[in-house]
Amino acid sequence: MKSVTADNGAEFAAAGTVLDGVADLYYAHPYRSSERGTNEAHNRMIRRDVPKGLSMDTLGPSDIQAVEAKLNNLPRRQSGYQTPKELFSAAAG
Repeated sequence: MKSVTADNGAEFAAAGTVLDGVADLYYAHPYRSSERGTNEAHNRMIRRDVPKGLSMDTLGPSDIQAVEAKLNNLPRRQSGYQTPKELFSAAAG
């Protein structure tokens, strides 16, 4: 991981300390989702299974695991059509 782009929310207040020496941290400008392209792309993929307006609080662990498995096994063009699971396994092994 080379860099992380975070929102300006309080949940990211300690991110600089956690990522110190690991990755560069950048904060996106408020209301500029275009500065967080990968995040927005993943949100769109999640919303295929969890429609906007449906609270994620209503989902159980098995529902979350199903969406996670689907995304981790989805080939990505930018990765030469390998899946995130394949890339992670290759890096870990």
